[in-house]
Amino acid sequence: MMYPKIRSAAPSETTRLADRPREGKPARRSLARLILRLALAAGVVASMAFPAFAQEGAGPIPQNAQSRSYGGGWVCDLGYRQEAGECLVIEIPENAYPTGRSYGTGWECSRGYEEANGISCDPIPVPANAFLRSSGNDWQCDRGYRQDRDACVPIVLPENAYLSQNTSGSGWECNRGYAAADGTCLPIAVPDNGYLTNADYGATWACERGFMKTGDSCEAIDLPENAFLDPDSYGPGWSCERGYKPVSGACIEIDLPENAYLDRSGNRWNCNRGYRLSEGACILGR
Repeated sequence: MMYPKIRSAAPSETTRLADRPREGKPARRSLARLILRLALAAGVVASMAFPAFAQEGAGPIPQNAQSRSYGGGWVCDLGYRQEAGECLVIEIPENAYPTGRSYGTGWECSRGYEEANGISCDPIPVPANAFLRSSGNDWQCDRGYRQDRDACVPIVLPENAYLSQNTSGSGWECNRGYAAADGTCLPIAVPDNGYLTNADYGATWACERGFMKTGDSCEAIDLPENAFLDPDSYGPGWSCERGYKPVSGACIEIDLPENAYLDRSGNRWNCNRGYRLSEGACILGR
């Protein structure tokens, strides 16, 4: 059918102005390109994150297939796989269920079973004093037992110990005040002015504030004048107040030269900008 041609009117001044490129258009085009790239990337990620289900087909719907719930085409029923435009039944072994995926065997083993050579599902052997994990793919020993290869053996609990949640090791931990040694729990010798750290490893005890560890004892810290206790594990156990520096176990007042300032520690000094150190003084110039 021929349609009459409609002669368009000459463009008005307003239309011609509207056709001119505006300042914001290049920025909008760049933004549109960025959105398109992000959408394409999201599509790739989605295709990797969500596995394809029963293969889709086009044309007449074969037996054991159904129309797609959206768009066109058809998909094979659960338990069937597309091949040459048909939906062929998948051989599913006993104790398995169809996955609906278009790749792999098309089936997975039920809870409590494991795949054997890609053709069958064998029961997962659960030893005595164990139970099947919630995932259904493995087993775990009962409380009071630990795994030893393919069996669960009783945990021998020494005196002054309790069952722990860690079943990969001994399965027990010592009570507070005791330390594990050669399969037993021995009392921790805490010196005077010391306390238990409750650490799982490292030092089992530490000294109280005002005392320092010396061998197996806690010795009182001799605090000099113009000093304060410092909890750092190294050093004499104290630090000098701001404006003082340590000299031979004492805190000596810093004689701050002209054109100098105390640094961040407060126990040393530096020359002001534009000055340099020369024979204990800050002089102008490089």
